[in-house]
Amino acid sequence: MSKEHHIYTLVVQVGRKSGDGLPEGSTGAGLVCYASGVDEAEAVRETVAILKQADLAPLDVTGHGTLDERLSAGENIPDEERALMGRAKEENSVIVAQMEPFFTPLEEVSDDN
Repeated sequence: MSKEHHIYTLVVQVGRKSGDGLPEGSTGAGLVCYASGVDEAEAVRETVAILKQADLAPLDVTGHGTLDERLSAGENIPDEERALMGRAKEENSVIVAQMEPFFTPLEEVSDDN
């Protein structure tokens, strides 16, 4: 008997790696992912493995819980987000819902400090 899979919302920070496809000049990116797993640890492991296969360099993963946990915490979850979670569950997969490149402000890289 297999255990029920849940969908976890994960925020992943990735660094730069050759061939990662991130925009030129970016220092990394933040990703919002919906990942299937019997527990959050499995969802994190699967997400990191898939991102590495996609030539990304995961640095940090923060779990934000399942749909039920997020609703219990008072979050409003839009229909589009619920649909992506449903797709992740149907496909028993990881869905990257959003990717936001990071850029270091010029004043942080200046030698004038």
